[in-house]
Amino acid sequence: MKAIWQKFSRRERGLVALTALVLLAFAAKYAVITPFLQRRESVQRQLESQPQLLTKNLRYVGQKEAMLAALDAARVETKAQEPKLLTGDTPSVSASDLQETVQALASREGTQVITTRVLNPEPAGSFSKIGIQMEIGGQIQQVANLIKGIETSPKLLVIDEINVRSLFRPIGFPQSPGVPQLPAQNLRVSITIVGFARAQPALTGKPESPANPSKSSSRGV
Repeated sequence: MKAIWQKFSRRERGLVALTALVLLAFAAKYAVITPFLQRRESVQRQLESQPQLLTKNLRYVGQKEAMLAALDAARVETKAQEPKLLTGDTPSVSASDLQETVQALASREGTQVITTRVLNPEPAGSFSKIGIQMEIGGQIQQVANLIKGIETSPKLLVIDEINVRSLFRPIGFPQSPGVPQLPAQNLRVSITIVGFARAQPALTGKPESPANPSKSSSRGV
């Protein structure tokens, strides 16, 4: 290596030395200076964001009392809604409670409950959504009163779906021989009613048979 270096002229030695210095400068830049500058920029960004983060945290701390008050209000409201929930430790018992409640409303308004079908329970947050589908016959005013009674029931009930079919028979239309005289009805209503109960462990699979039969006898007026 020394022999090769001695063969170079003074000018060539200077160019080689200058090239080595340039390469060393580039190596120092990418190995030391660039990481240092990146690190300094990252630290600077963090320092700039710290006041904003601190302000945000202080705002959350300042809202602590309001958040606790809102949480307490939510707990009180949930507690107040508990009497409106369906009773029962299982979906079948809750469905029976729902059936009895709607049946009582139907009887009070003079409508006839023709069939009742219990729907599969569904989860709804920390509650269970219990539904029944009923077919009801009655006059227009009776059905309207029943719907109003369901919506204003002490229980938390929701009409999820309703289909109305007219059974109007013109005056003078002959009654078929041998067919018993039915109560005066001009509407047949298929209605899905939903109530809520506390969440139960098992919500999958077929629902248990309710205490009331799926078809109720004619009890309306």
